[in-house]
Amino acid sequence: MIKTLLAFDYGTKNIGVASGQTITRSANSQPALKAKDGIPDWNQIEKLLKDWQPDLVLVGLPLNMDESESELSARARKFANRLHGRFGVKVEMVDERLSSFEAKGEVIERGGSRDYKNNPVDSIAARVILESWMERNPI
Repeated sequence: MIKTLLAFDYGTKNIGVASGQTITRSANSQPALKAKDGIPDWNQIEKLLKDWQPDLVLVGLPLNMDESESELSARARKFANRLHGRFGVKVEMVDERLSSFEAKGEVIERGGSRDYKNNPVDSIAARVILESWMERNPI
């Protein structure tokens, strides 16, 4: 039974992170990870996995609006494959269309600036990905 979830919003500069659990059906944004051309510090990823011990890891799949895959989709899949290969965790890809859009809207709604370099939305997007997975998977 899935209880603890960890979600990643993959990006080439930042990787958003969110944690959640199915008992209370809640999700929380965590500090985003820096990436260098899409490559994270795998030690940070390992620490997150050890700290949270997720039953399932979700990785956002950035599809185009017509459901076709983008270049970033292939990189997100590679990231997911590496998570599974390195750490043996169960990984599921989740359609993340509009998650960043929704996250940006949330920042603006709270009175935040549209300067997303200083108001990053990556981990909010990861939380949106996790929440959308829970909506589609009533456990």
